[in-house]
Amino acid sequence: MAISTDYDAPRHPVSSDLAEDSLEELTARRANGQSAAVDVDDSEIGFELPGAELPDEELTVPVVPMRGDEFRCSSCFLVHHRSQLSREKNGAPICTECD
Repeated sequence: MAISTDYDAPRHPVSSDLAEDSLEELTARRANGQSAAVDVDDSEIGFELPGAELPDEELTVPVVPMRGDEFRCSSCFLVHHRSQLSREKNGAPICTECD
């Protein structure tokens, strides 16, 4: 069973070093560069794509031509089966997902 919390009850002061510091001490610390900033290594920032460790690898994808029972939606540009054809707008096919 969860314990209920009375949000209207008076709060107790935070028991940390920052709670006792005055505004002047905090601004002086910030001016001196002694703030509680987190040191971040620049090498850790960034995004590495999967497969980036294979620079000499050439990616090839076989292209399969559209079949006679398929169409390309003029809205989403995806190839669908004719059963997903919803309507044609100005002679351009629209799939059921885009309609």
